[in-house]
Formats: sequence, structure tokens, C-alpha cells
Amino acid sequence: MVRRLPPLNALRAFEAAGRHLSFTKAAAELHVTPAAVSHQVKALEDTLGVKLFRRLTRGLLLTDAGQALLPGLGKGFDGLADAVEGLSGLEDGGVLTVSVLQSLAAKWLVPRLDRFHAAHPDIDLRVSSTIRLVDFARDDVDLAIRYGRGRWPGLRADLMLTEELFPVCSPALLEGPHPLKEPDDLRHHTLLHDESWKVVFIGDFPEWSAWLETAGVGDIDATHGPGMSPSAMVIQAAIDGQGVALGRSVLVEADLADGRLVKPFEPTIPLDYAYYLVCPESAAERPKVAAFRQWIMAEAGR
Repeated sequence: MVRRLPPLNALRAFEAAGRHLSFTKAAAELHVTPAAVSHQVKALEDTLGVKLFRRLTRGLLLTDAGQALLPGLGKGFDGLADAVEGLSGLEDGGVLTVSVLQSLAAKWLVPRLDRFHAAHPDIDLRVSSTIRLVDFARDDVDLAIRYGRGRWPGLRADLMLTEELFPVCSPALLEGPHPLKEPDDLRHHTLLHDESWKVVFIGDFPEWSAWLETAGVGDIDATHGPGMSPSAMVIQAAIDGQGVALGRSVLVEADLADGRLVKPFEPTIPLDYAYYLVCPESAAERPKVAAFRQWIMAEAGR
């Protein structure tokens, strides 16, 4: 039996406006403009051939037709939500796909994954390493770890890790004919440049010129030296003694702890950018998504 119904968006707009008695509050709930809600309600009224609201100076009132329609729609949408929520119980395990920037995957996430597998053996984690911004509506991805300022409309973004920027190098550069003892000694060494920010970001990102200014060092060509991408490549060049890199604290943490890198100078630059765990609001409480969030936030807090 074919059910002939008005457009679903129009019914959703009326139901939200009817609950709130406000186009503005309905628009905020539905993430659209008040004008869009008003247009949908008007279209529904035209389709049904009845007025659903009395539009007053300070708000809305339901007409008799609106009062008759609203309870049934509310129960209907509650039923749809319950049906969709019922699927979440089927997703306690299975495959979970996480999109991660290449260098964070290599230097921070992958070395920790054995602990996730031990805690959640029923979840098969898939790590997709890419610099491309994931589209949750199109890509087969459950969560993403993004680097930015945390403003992604329509998505839930949980702050994971903040960062600082400072020079790092091989311990071998602390010795030799020009040992690194103070920032001015950098004039005798190759400066390595991380160019991954040019791909990932829109806007300025601190480079060697900014750090040298912070350290009070002048008369050094801050642009000279090789540029590399992704960040893990720059870090490896520093480990191999090819020069001095500006290390982002999250990415060089393990290499500093294991002695592959050293931090020769104290001045640091706090970064406005940070790592966020991002997913659609509608997926945030699915069991396997929530399990990964709880685990990774605990790892980030260590």
C-alpha cells in the first residue's frame, strides 16, 4: 500500500516549529535558517490546504488543524528515532574506520594501537591515512582526527591534543665543530622546513622566522634549507642528523623520550592549532564510536 505523504522536510519543519512555537528555535534545532522553516511550513499548508499556525507579532499559535496534526507527527518522529537507535546495538563490534593525518598516524596513533586492540578485540580498526579532508556524507569513515581550531559546523569536535613548536635535532649536533649550545649557533647548521602546513592549512603557520624572533636571534636566513612534507619526513631528517627541525610537540614526543632527538633550546611557540576527534553528531554515541573516543581521549590525557 503506497502512503501518500507531504515532503518529509516540511513535516519536520512544522513539527519542530510546533513544539517550540518559534521558527527561530526550530531553525536552530534543524540547522537551517528561520526563513527556510517558514518556507517549508508554508509549503506544507499549501499541500494540505489548511492553515497550521496563526502568526502573531510576538510568536506563533497553533490553529485547530495544527493542534490536531502535531501529536501524531511527534509520535511518528519518535518512532523513527527509536528504529534508527535500535540499530546501534548491532554495532558494538565490527569495522571502525578512522581518518588520520599521515604523520600523526605514524608518530603517535599507530604505536598505541595494541592497547586499543587489547581493550576492544571485537572492533576491527581501519586507519585511513590521508591529508584530504574527509566528507562523512560521502566517505566510508566513522571518525576523523583533524588538525585545526575546532570549528567544523555540524560536527562534534572533541579537543584531543594541543601543541608547541620548538627546535629538535640529533644528539650528535650537540657536539662537533659547531655544537648547538645557544640559539645563535643555528647559523652554522641546516634549517629543515616542514611544508605540510601548506597543504593542510589555510592561513599562517609559525616557521623558522617566527621562532628565531621569539628567541631573539637575528641575521640568520630563516628561509634557507630543504623543505619536506609530511612532517614525519622532516622529523626523520632531523633524527638522521641532516639539520635542525621545528618539531611539533605531539609528533616528536616519542623520539625525545627515546633519545633519538633532543631539544637544544628552551624557547617554544604555543600553537593555535590542535588535534580534534571529529564525527557527525548523529554517530557520536554509537557503541564502537564511543568506545574509540573514550580510549583515545584517555591516551591523549596520559
